[in-house]
Amino acid sequence: MRFVAQMEKTLARIAGVNIPTNKRVVIALQYIHGIGPKKAGEIAEKVGIPAERRVNQLTDAEVLSIRETIDRDYLVEGDLRREVSMNIKRLMDLGCYRGLRHRRNLPVRGQRTHTNARTRKGKSKPIAGKKK
Repeated sequence: MRFVAQMEKTLARIAGVNIPTNKRVVIALQYIHGIGPKKAGEIAEKVGIPAERRVNQLTDAEVLSIRETIDRDYLVEGDLRREVSMNIKRLMDLGCYRGLRHRRNLPVRGQRTHTNARTRKGKSKPIAGKKK
């Protein structure tokens, strides 16, 4: 019973994401879409949190300062997803080569499609009348 109460107390929610409590801060911040190892390290350095500190050891003030730093300096989660989708939509509206590839659900960055590219193209479709 005591353990559950302690877990609820230490649960950190940053940028709309529940951060795992028993991991180091630099690792836990990477659960936020748009924050990788480099940005997580920068955030921890800006706020002044040592690398070996764990999320459940953070004070409320430290969690608040992390949250403010991310809101102020970084584009994460919904805003980042929205910007990426708008960029793709812009390419499609322009009708450029990359936009056409996005529109047809084909690889965009020059990969071969004769073989492979199954992740992007989906499950292979049988061709009628092709036996030999």
